[in-house]
Amino acid sequence: MRTEHPRPQFIRSDWAHLNGQWEFEFDDERIGRKQKWHLGAAAFSRTIQVPFSFESKLSGIGEPGFHDTVWYRRTFQVPAEWTGRRVLLHFGAVDYRASVWVNGEHAAVHEGGHTPFSADITDSLHPDGTNTVVVLAEDYSRNLSLPRGKQYWEPKSKGIFYTRTTGIWQTVWMEAVDAVHLAQVRMTPDIDNGLLQIRPVVAGHNVQDDLKLKVEISFKGEPVAEDVYSLKEAEETRSLVLPHYQGFRRCHLWTPETPNLYDIKFTLLKNERPVDEVTSYFGMRKISVENGKLMLNNRFYYMRLVLDQGYFPDGNLTPPSDEAIRRDVELTKEMGFNGARKHQKMEDPRYHYWCDRLGLLVWGEAANAYQYSEPYVRRFTREWQEAIERDYNHPCIVAWVPLNESWGVWNIKDNESQQQHALAMYHLTRSLDRTRLVVSNDGWEHMKTDLCTIHDYEPSRQVLEERYSTAESAVNGVRNHSKRTFAGGMAYEGQPILVSEFGGISFKKSDWEGWGYSGANSDEDFVGKLKAVVEPMLASPVVQGFCYTQLTDVEQEINGLLTYDRKPKVPLEQLRDIIAGKLSPKTF
Repeated sequence: MRTEHPRPQFIRSDWAHLNGQWEFEFDDERIGRKQKWHLGAAAFSRTIQVPFSFESKLSGIGEPGFHDTVWYRRTFQVPAEWTGRRVLLHFGAVDYRASVWVNGEHAAVHEGGHTPFSADITDSLHPDGTNTVVVLAEDYSRNLSLPRGKQYWEPKSKGIFYTRTTGIWQTVWMEAVDAVHLAQVRMTPDIDNGLLQIRPVVAGHNVQDDLKLKVEISFKGEPVAEDVYSLKEAEETRSLVLPHYQGFRRCHLWTPETPNLYDIKFTLLKNERPVDEVTSYFGMRKISVENGKLMLNNRFYYMRLVLDQGYFPDGNLTPPSDEAIRRDVELTKEMGFNGARKHQKMEDPRYHYWCDRLGLLVWGEAANAYQYSEPYVRRFTREWQEAIERDYNHPCIVAWVPLNESWGVWNIKDNESQQQHALAMYHLTRSLDRTRLVVSNDGWEHMKTDLCTIHDYEPSRQVLEERYSTAESAVNGVRNHSKRTFAGGMAYEGQPILVSEFGGISFKKSDWEGWGYSGANSDEDFVGKLKAVVEPMLASPVVQGFCYTQLTDVEQEINGLLTYDRKPKVPLEQLRDIIAGKLSPKTF
């Protein structure tokens, strides 16, 4: 059972999870609404372990077939010490459309299978303390215009597509707050000036209230900075200066090698009385491109990323435990990678937490649709904005990837609407977050982009060495079914070149039978073929980073460096020697 705090960057002391056993029912005939199942009188024939979807073994059901309408129900009690406060009910993620009732009263509706939502349920609670929450989850398994990532629309997973996820797949929990409380706080580091910009958003704000925000910052238990200031508006911005150290004009910086994190506590005061207290953390980190070079904290930084699908053998999209999330991060680092590209999944915040703590760069990527339409644009744009808002404060995230390989915009080469959509996603993302890099369409057919990213599963060392010997040959080489690197009249403008998918060598080291981009038949063959694709990247005078496909096997895909149950196919030390390599000091 998942019991760790599901929102590790915004923690209050009064919270409780609602994971565990729920009543459950398939509604293939879609009769639940008509028969008013939300009122709680109908008997459900099954139980399910939340937060695992019914398709997964850990749910206790394990039926991967199509059941696009499902119902959940459980009773709960609110702690007696929460009396007199507002109670918020939170859902980490429900795929795809969720409707929620508490004691028969409608509490919330949300569309988007990968982002959180919440509701104030205080006025629906029973005074005797026994309450019932009912959730209706509606998915559209065969709708290709639905943002779905790697979830397959056919009965069985195949190739690069995997088992679907329907319904609740992240933690359900509740917390107690005052009527006036912090809804969120956005934190933006500025390492050049030694500042942290803070933008709190206050819910229940009344202009007649005397509101103040107390901010306390510490580093490894030692106080660093403190400020108390009045809030005149529900949303304000303020900057705090962090002290320098060791005579340098620099604070403790966050990098994968030195993942320094500051602790921060926010105390909201109303008429000088504390009404809300939230603890969090932040990292002082800057990602930028300067004169065509990829920079971390104003220094050139070579990215060695691994493609991580975020799937697990028995939980599918849901990790079996927090320890499993942490171990994935640890294994990634132990193999010599300094980052991960989370592929076609808006990852659980607990993953980002461990990347922040342990030091791993992350490219945050959307779960794409496969068919372009106006409803798709509305759905996708809304969910992408929610993802950016949720994950903005994580220092590990250094790039946003709204689109991958023209998925959902297959005609982007010639279709102006699809070209404008890719441009819009780039500019929308930049408008919401100016602190990170944006790749509008990873792999090929770029419109506007901060990085020139290329997908290339060529297995030949000689071909790769020649192809990545110059920027011109890298950008203009014909590959990927004749798709060009840029589309819509766009051209290479000197952006850093990264090969953001390559390798994909299939190698069976488990009971899984399956598929990959190229294959190996022994440990020695696998190591040799891995060197043949990695070493040209490290030796290239123009490539500034790579992303190897992939971290683990997933279902029928057997091109992982680890098996699906996270066993290394060859010793970790051997993988690290290849991945970390030795960069020539004259390369950049």
